[in-house]
Amino acid sequence: MVSNIIAAVLVLGILGAVFGLVLAVASKVFEVKKDPREEEILGLLAGANCGGCGFPGCGGCAAAIVAGEAPVTACAPAGAENAAKIAKIMGQEAPSGDRQVAFVRCTGGVNAKKRYDYVGVKDCVSATKVAGGPLECAFGCLGFGSCVSACQFGAMSIGPNGTAVVDPEKCTACMACASACPRHLITSVPVSKKVHVGCANQDKGKAAMSVCSTSCIGCGLCQKECRKDAIHVEKGVAVIDYDKCVGCKLCTKVCPRDAILPAATAEEKEKYKAIKKAQAEKAKAAVEAAK
Repeated sequence: MVSNIIAAVLVLGILGAVFGLVLAVASKVFEVKKDPREEEILGLLAGANCGGCGFPGCGGCAAAIVAGEAPVTACAPAGAENAAKIAKIMGQEAPSGDRQVAFVRCTGGVNAKKRYDYVGVKDCVSATKVAGGPLECAFGCLGFGSCVSACQFGAMSIGPNGTAVVDPEKCTACMACASACPRHLITSVPVSKKVHVGCANQDKGKAAMSVCSTSCIGCGLCQKECRKDAIHVEKGVAVIDYDKCVGCKLCTKVCPRDAILPAATAEEKEKYKAIKKAQAEKAKAAVEAAK
C-alpha cells in the first residue's frame, strides 16, 4: 500500500513537472510583446484612473497613446509638462495651446424656480428620475453634487447660490464631472478666458424668463454689441467663440439677464449706457452738420 502511495506521488510530481514545462513553453510562444514605451508613458500619467480619457484606466490610456489611438494629451490631469515628455517619447512635437478647465453653464440655483421640494438620495441622476427633477428649468443645475463626487481632484463644489462651481486652480480638465452631469451642463473652456455664458437654457425668451431670473433669453443684444464677432445666439442661447473673444466684457454690460459672466454691476451698465448715448448724440450731430 505504501508503494502505491509513493507511486501516485511520483506520477503526480511528473505530471506537475510536465504541465509546468508546457505552460512555460506556451507563455513564451504566445507571449504578447509589450512596447517599452507604455511603461514610460504610464509613469507620466496622473495615476488617478479617473476614466476622463475614455480608456480603461491609466494603463489603457498609455496603451492607446502608443498604438496611436489617443493623442499625447489624452490624460488632461497629467498636465502640459508631462504631455510634452510623452510627445518626446512618441517622437512628436510638444503640444501647444491654452490649458483647459471645466465650466458649469448654469448660474440658476436660488434664482431658478422649483416645481417641488425633492426629498431623496442627494444625487443629480437620482433627482432627474423623479418627474425629471425638481426645477422648472429643464436645463438647470440640480445642485446635488454628482459632479463633485466624480471629481478626484477637489476642483468641484456646490457654490453659495446652489449650483456647481469649478476651482480653475485645481481643475485638471479630466472632465469626469461632465460625464457625471445628467444635464450635460459642464464643458471645457480655456483657462485664460474670463468671459463665459452662465446658462444653457435653449427655450425661447418668455419660457426661459419664466423659470429663472438669470436665464439667457436669446435676445441677441450681446451678439449685436460684440465688435469681434465672438458671441452668437445658437439654439436660443448665447455661445462664445473663444478663438475670437478678447475679454472686453461689452457683452456683459448689455445683457439684461446677467447671464454672461462676470455679471456687470448696475453702475457699470449705467456708465456704458451713458457712453453709448453720448456716442449716438455725437454721431447725430455730425450728420446734421454735414447737411
